[in-house]
Amino acid sequence: MTGKPLENQVALVTGAAKRMGRSIALRLAAEGADIAINYESSKPEALQVVEEIKSLGCRAIAVQGDVSQRSDVQKLFAAVEAEFGGLDILVNNAGMFFAAEFEALTEEQWDRILDTNLKSQFLCCQTAAPIMKRRGRGRIINISSLGGLLPWPAFTHYCVSKAGSIMLTRCLARVLGPEITVNSVAPGTIQFPGEAPDEDYIRKVPLHRTGTGDEIAQAVFYLATADFVTGQILAVDGGRSLV
Repeated sequence: MTGKPLENQVALVTGAAKRMGRSIALRLAAEGADIAINYESSKPEALQVVEEIKSLGCRAIAVQGDVSQRSDVQKLFAAVEAEFGGLDILVNNAGMFFAAEFEALTEEQWDRILDTNLKSQFLCCQTAAPIMKRRGRGRIINISSLGGLLPWPAFTHYCVSKAGSIMLTRCLARVLGPEITVNSVAPGTIQFPGEAPDEDYIRKVPLHRTGTGDEIAQAVFYLATADFVTGQILAVDGGRSLV
């Protein structure tokens, strides 16, 4: 793995058993990083990702945990330190998405999506910061969403959670510098093989297509290697935020 950009670095990706998280974890491993895979319930898929990473010549572990719970977050980061001795890159990818009309939105639904999408990022960032500072550097990438930039009436709770992620990113870029950079990737509609095309999105977006997990992973890789970029929100949406 000589000469790979992330060689000798350790990355933790939350919610990494499937979809975007899986794409991100595999891309960072392809660039040389050892990877900690966090999952909540998708154990078989998480173990499969671990095997794929090992086949690339990198070390990998899978750690179960609900990252909206402080006790689980503490156990997760302790496992990462025990296995790898530190942490260089944190990708806060774990998230939840579902529609709910505002007048019918329940308190339980509100709490569930805010905990999963925002509280989890706060807890992971807070726990990661001292570990990274001991190494003298770190990269935090929060996965937000186009929904944090645009209001979607049927997804008020989701939009608020992702707008919170964006502001958390900006605040922490100031709080944690200069050792740690904090940035966000805001995906538009990302689709995977076997999913029906989102024709409405494809019609509206300037590039007339949806995105792929690999394109989100490319953006994360850029922010994981950028030295003079912090507090930025990188919309990977084919231009949807323009219209």
